[in-house]
Amino acid sequence: MLPDWLNAIILGIVEGLTEFIPVSSTAMLLLSERALGLNVDKWDAFTVLIQLGAIFAVVALYFQRLWSVALRLPHDPNARRFVLSVLVAFFPAMVLGALLHDKIEKLFTTTWVIATTLCIGGVVLLLIDRFKPAPMRDDAMRLPLSTSFWIGVFQCLAMIPGTSRSGATIVGAMLQRVEKRAAAEFSFFLAIPTMAGAFVWDAYKHRAELMHMDHVSTIAIGFVVSFIVGAFVVKTLLDFVSHYGFGPFGWARILIGLGVFGLYFSHVWA
Repeated sequence: MLPDWLNAIILGIVEGLTEFIPVSSTAMLLLSERALGLNVDKWDAFTVLIQLGAIFAVVALYFQRLWSVALRLPHDPNARRFVLSVLVAFFPAMVLGALLHDKIEKLFTTTWVIATTLCIGGVVLLLIDRFKPAPMRDDAMRLPLSTSFWIGVFQCLAMIPGTSRSGATIVGAMLQRVEKRAAAEFSFFLAIPTMAGAFVWDAYKHRAELMHMDHVSTIAIGFVVSFIVGAFVVKTLLDFVSHYGFGPFGWARILIGLGVFGLYFSHVWA
């Protein structure tokens, strides 16, 4: 067994690295916990808290633009329109998440479900990268409300284990003829209320554990690592997507999914 501080670094890297790329951070954290031989119940509260690091990474990198929007809200219809578009996209997941969260959460521990959705999601990314509709919108801050709503509907697919919130929103945006760079950027903006809402919900559910957690330094390590790695991913992902598209992530999902299937059928992971 590795020391807790090293486990915290590894899980912080996994969270920061996978939260904003279309590979499913929740699935990757669960698989990492299994690979490290960790007690999932013991580390549940930890993974809830390090999500904040990833949230703050987006806020920090987009702070100037977000602050500008906040200052312009009273007198600028474009600023109000942007905020409304994010809220409209957030609404479907907020409603379904509140209604179905407990039932869906049970599926996240099912290895074969995670492996299946990783592979299916990989194929979808390869197909959308190759056969995407011609883009008509290239500004993530000026999307029509109808486009934002359908992106939000696609985000609901991320409730299925291993699907990936960013992957679902990006695919949904590209199907709505949003240019791939803008699709990734809108996914960042939508991550703020979505992840904040998920954090509040999970923190409430784990409130007893959080109040009695003694390993403050371990949490701090995971939080900082998640923030640093998440900021790096957000800062570099747009240029990467512009040059290479989403194909590499599709192949990565398929390879990871096949690897998990191998472990499942060999009874290493049940």
